[in-house]
Amino acid sequence: MEGQVAIVTGASSGLGRRFAKVLVEAGALVSITARRADRLEELRSELGPDRIHVVAGDISDEAFPAQLVRSTVERFGRLDILVNNAGTGSMVRAEEESTEHFQQVISTNLVAVFVCCREAYGPMRDNGGGSIVNVSSMLGQIGIGRIPQASYCASKGGVANLTRELAAQWARSGIRVNCLAPGWFPTEMTAAMMTDEKSLAFIDRTVPMRRAGRDDELDSALLFLAGPGASYVTGQTLVVDGGYSAI
Repeated sequence: MEGQVAIVTGASSGLGRRFAKVLVEAGALVSITARRADRLEELRSELGPDRIHVVAGDISDEAFPAQLVRSTVERFGRLDILVNNAGTGSMVRAEEESTEHFQQVISTNLVAVFVCCREAYGPMRDNGGGSIVNVSSMLGQIGIGRIPQASYCASKGGVANLTRELAAQWARSGIRVNCLAPGWFPTEMTAAMMTDEKSLAFIDRTVPMRRAGRDDELDSALLFLAGPGASYVTGQTLVVDGGYSAI
């Protein structure tokens, strides 16, 4: 990916931070965004200011994605890859979830993904193409009542079908749109789960591979979907969940 220019949202921690590192190590120039500017600056210092561009902001602010894309093109001259990773969610039973909370999760996890894709379309089209990787979840493929997250599941299911529709619309512009759907991985959102004995026992009992994913087990999936190895792949969801959604 030498010389390719990427944007990674939600890059201040967890999967997004890892994705930014993976892309830089593969040779890309990367714009990183999240609300926590201090975390982004730490990552820039770690990976090198010549390869990382920081654009701090709230991805759910409708005006921000245009600013993010514009700043990236001004800094690096083009845009080739977009990784829509930013997301939110919390456990609450559907009968107790407020409409306000449901809408907030949909806004961050689905609407912001659409707006980022829409803003990336022009620069990618002008380059002759590009690759968008929308980070969904295995919970966008299946329900899981024992860990109630109606808004999260709805938003991630929406991301998967939005991915298919954008892929169909933009293929003739050379823009591929695919979806990466992780299972249980260590992130800020799952931190409590990864240290709770009952939760770990649940993972052991329900995941065929009997464990959560490791940090590095999404690296190759991301590079495949974002890179030239997937040049004839679009509109697809790659689920990386140790077999959880297979049973």
